[in-house]
Amino acid sequence: MKKWKEISHPNDERMPLAKQNYILLLIGFAVILLGFVLMAGGGSSSPDEFNYEMFSWRRITLAPILVVAGFAFEVCAILKRPR
Repeated sequence: MKKWKEISHPNDERMPLAKQNYILLLIGFAVILLGFVLMAGGGSSSPDEFNYEMFSWRRITLAPILVVAGFAFEVCAILKRPR
């Protein structure tokens, strides 16, 4: 039975992505998660009352920009070539 060789270098050609790519992917995932957390909430507990907090600048503008920027960062993190 053939044994697998240990990967000695973090930027080995056999690996599809380098260590730096995985770190960038985690950063992009954190930005996306932060965007979704900022988007949450703002509803009212009773259907009879309307809460205008649902239309705050944070939920309407900032959170979607963070989510889209996080996905764009993910694409860049995947396409980045290691040195």
